[in-house]
This record gives sequence, C-alpha cells and structure tokens, in this order.
Amino acid sequence: MDFAGKTVWITGASSGIGAGLATAFARAGARLILSGRRAEALAEVAGRCQAERVHQIVFEATDLDALPEVAARAAACTGQIDILVNNAGISQRSLALDTDFDVYRTIMEVDFFAPLRLTQLVLPAMVARGAGAIVNNASVAGKVGSPLRTGYSAAKHAMVGWSDALRAEIAQYGVTVHVVTPGFVATGIAANALKGDGSVNGPTDDPVNAGISIDEAAAIILAALAEDRREIPVARAGAPELMMLDLIRSDPERLFDLMASMAPKVARG
Repeated sequence: MDFAGKTVWITGASSGIGAGLATAFARAGARLILSGRRAEALAEVAGRCQAERVHQIVFEATDLDALPEVAARAAACTGQIDILVNNAGISQRSLALDTDFDVYRTIMEVDFFAPLRLTQLVLPAMVARGAGAIVNNASVAGKVGSPLRTGYSAAKHAMVGWSDALRAEIAQYGVTVHVVTPGFVATGIAANALKGDGSVNGPTDDPVNAGISIDEAAAIILAALAEDRREIPVARAGAPELMMLDLIRSDPERLFDLMASMAPKVARG
C-alpha cells in the first residue's frame, strides 16, 4: 500500500496512537483528515504534521445520527477517502459485577457501533472506485478476554469479528480491511478508561503506561500496512501480550487459566 497523495481519515487523532499515526502518515506524504472530540488538542496535532494541508473535523463519536453529515464533510475535504482509520475508542477498568449497564452501552457505542457506522458511510464510494482501505484499531483485548475489561474486550472482539467478516465480503471489490491489535502502548488509555459507575479512571500506574511510544506504534502500523498485512499486532518485541496472542491459538486452556490468575480477588457475600 502506498500512502503518498492518499487521503487518510483518522478518528481519535487528538491523542495516543491516533496522534502518532497522524504525524507518521504526514511524513509518508498522505493528505490528512483528523477527527476527535477536543478541538484544541486536535489543532495541536495538526500543527505537528508536516503535511501540505490538514483538515480537522470535531465530532462526538456516540452521536450516530450526526455521522452521515460528518462523513459527507470528510469526503468533501479532498473529494474522496482512500484510507479510513477507525481509531477512536475508550477502555474500561472495572469488574463485571461492579459495572453499570450504561457503561457497557457507552463502550460498545464508542468502540464498535461508531466505527461500524462510519465504515458503512465511507465504504460505498471505495467499492465504486474499486480501491480503498479500512484500518480498524482493535486491541489484544479483542483476541484475549482480559480482567477488568469485560465491556472493552466485548467491543474489541466484536470489531475483530466484524472486520474479518467484512474483509471476506469486500475483497472482491479491491477494498482491504486491516485489524490492528495493540498491546501496551504508552497513551492515556488507562487514565481515560471508565470505571464501573461511569466515572473516569484517572492517572494510575497501569502497566500500559510502560508500553512502547505512540511513534513506535505508528511506525509498526505503517510498515505493516505498506506490506498489506491484514492483522497487525503492535507491541515491544517479546512482550507478554504477544505471547497471549500465540497462546489463544496454541493453548487456549492455559491462557484462560492465566487470565483467571490475573483477575483481582474480591470476597463477596
């Protein structure tokens, strides 16, 4: 896959992996459309991109009714979307027994239904042209059921399954689907995660904070996309989360026991 001159629309571009991807795609010669909820943070990322022109669209991912107009604005920026990067998302840090139903609904809407809807709106034009790429940022948690992340794992598993099925259907039209499964990347994902009551987790010493940088993650992703790889794990070489991706295929029983051992032990009456 070549990025030079292509229009790349990145959601969740105001921070984290999305911000890293914005600067990486800019260096590769892409035209950018950056989206996020925070206009000031989005403008800061846009200012760091060495691109001829960077378009910015601020919107709330959970406002599904507004997405058709948002997608139309994005397409009008350069005439077409060549690569859609569904990166916006929110994580979770709460046990299932302590999590309100509305938290599950929010995570599912942000992490699954919003990217699904944007893809529905962008995909027909790609199919008509016989070219395009959908890049869905999932997670290792989309392959492995992780404690404290029942809602997040559910949404990311849904994204992975939907992406795999979508890929099978639209390969005939020249449109590719790529699934990114990051492990530990040093972003604000843990601090911004939802707790069981819907409040924000806040700064913590979560292990994810010791992960690779967003620029390292972006470099891995772009290198894999350049090779048209359909599944893209992202983590430090030899990281435990990469071992988990191997275990889910080779020894799932061992993985299930490992995950159970990692769950917080809470006495309940």
